[in-house]
Amino acid sequence: MTVYSGPVFDMAVKQFEVIANYLSIPEDARTRLLMPKRAVTVSCPIHRDDGTTAVFEGYRVQHHLTLGPTKGGTRFATSVDLGEVAALAIWMSWKCALVGLPYGGAKGGVCVDPASLSKRELEALSRRYMQEMIPFVGPHTDVMAPDMGTNEQVMAWFMDTYSMYQGKTVTEIVTGKPVSAGGTLGRREATGRGVAHMTRRVMNDRGINVNHATAVVQGFGNVGSIAALELHNMGVKVIAVSDHTGALYRAAGLDIPELALHAATHGSIAGYSNELALDPKEIFTLPCDVIVPAAMERVIDATVAANLRCRIIAEGANGPTTPEADLVLTQRQDEIFLIPDILCNSGGVIVSYFEWVQDLQQLFWEEEEVVQREYRILDRAFDRMVARARQDKVFNRTAAMAIGVKRVQGAKNTRGLFP
Repeated sequence: MTVYSGPVFDMAVKQFEVIANYLSIPEDARTRLLMPKRAVTVSCPIHRDDGTTAVFEGYRVQHHLTLGPTKGGTRFATSVDLGEVAALAIWMSWKCALVGLPYGGAKGGVCVDPASLSKRELEALSRRYMQEMIPFVGPHTDVMAPDMGTNEQVMAWFMDTYSMYQGKTVTEIVTGKPVSAGGTLGRREATGRGVAHMTRRVMNDRGINVNHATAVVQGFGNVGSIAALELHNMGVKVIAVSDHTGALYRAAGLDIPELALHAATHGSIAGYSNELALDPKEIFTLPCDVIVPAAMERVIDATVAANLRCRIIAEGANGPTTPEADLVLTQRQDEIFLIPDILCNSGGVIVSYFEWVQDLQQLFWEEEEVVQREYRILDRAFDRMVARARQDKVFNRTAAMAIGVKRVQGAKNTRGLFP
């Protein structure tokens, strides 16, 4: 029996079982490695602008604290439930361990459509959620970050709320803050930059000419839009993008800087062009060199995987590919190179780590140093993943997750079981 359920959590469990079998982890050690240490469910009441009171359900899951404090985003979305949050916390653990960060994974969220809230209501909900979390978080216990539906402003409200209760400014309680409030240069762009950097590494390794390459980006939020901009600036032709409002396609390449400006101004790609409109269902069937799934979980199932016409999948989102799709992609490894999510989108948590370190030390770096350090860590993790995949002749996701799981397992074994 478990309090966690749902397709996303089931997917995390299936992925872990593959790794546990591959690593021959004893049966009696698996549950301790997989199951979260702590889960919190809270009610977040706020006054609506019309004078009524609304109550929203919030969650926070901390997977393990074996290597250090937990770290993870906070998601405001209607899809949020305890199972989804737990799965994302588990994936964050393997991600942090893979790239060598001193963190366990965490995730939080509130079940709400942020677009339905006024700015005052959003602030009230953000502050109330953090207020409810204060007994369970801290700079050396659990450090929050932005995710879908939250942003720099929400992180500033989180930080201010926590600081008011502490009686002093505690910038290191959250990352992804505005630079003016203790954030780091390069954090907002970090995940998308990392996705593009990893893509360039694979294109170079596979002999794909960047200036003749084409890309499709599914999801045009912070991660997808920055990844598209970075790919565009490298010389890659981004021929299609999509978000929750629709899709756009132009064989000669979209004007990504103009489209990104439109999306930033209007909140989506809707209204940009009727002539370029494409059925979003066709986004994964377009022939291209690179596909970047940068939206929700479970968008690439077995059927989609069988019909992909790309050479590289760069997973900007968490969990975009189902275990059933992985079985298909394992058979297509010679055609398609997968950059798994726990590596491909780890630039965000890497630079969040840099922000946390800078806040603790009150010593801030220039953006160039942030970017160089991010790429160095990504390259090192990429090399380890590729070496393991080749040595053991396993799928890239298996290699990447095995490195992360093995590090957590080793730390737990070394520390022992208390009491």
